[in-house]
Amino acid sequence: MPLRVFIREPTREDCQELLSLRQRSKEFHFPWGFPSVNKQDCENYINRCQNENFQGLLICHFSNNEIIGVANLSQIFYGAFQNAYLSYYIDVNFAGQGLMSEGIRLAINYAFYTLGLHRVEANIQPENKKSINLVKRLGFTKEGFSRRYLKINEEWRDHERWALTVEDWV
Repeated sequence: MPLRVFIREPTREDCQELLSLRQRSKEFHFPWGFPSVNKQDCENYINRCQNENFQGLLICHFSNNEIIGVANLSQIFYGAFQNAYLSYYIDVNFAGQGLMSEGIRLAINYAFYTLGLHRVEANIQPENKKSINLVKRLGFTKEGFSRRYLKINEEWRDHERWALTVEDWV
């Protein structure tokens, strides 16, 4: 089956499209995450993508180049660890079509084969069943539970730790 999406790095010209995606998808992602919806935060995101320890990837639809989601690899470590933390979100208009699985698969390939990482981790709130099902489909293994791991919406939230190594990637 041919791919329906591709990934690319974000540019300043993407800010308006990213802001629109975030605005229309805000309720869809509640209470799991809260992507910012203002121009300064978007510009800060684009700037952060220039750092060595962060890689932002836009997931775009082949048919019209529209941004349908975002995958981020953060806290990229090299040396003995060779690890990154994966986060992602999709445009509500494209949810449930399998496009995010395709996009995250490309992001993982990028992490392992372009960045040369050994391991990718995703920390997910236990109630976020759709996200957990996504990483399960991609072959991630549940490695643990982190109490009060991240502060989201002014509350410390528990997270499950899911990981994938290059040896387990197919």
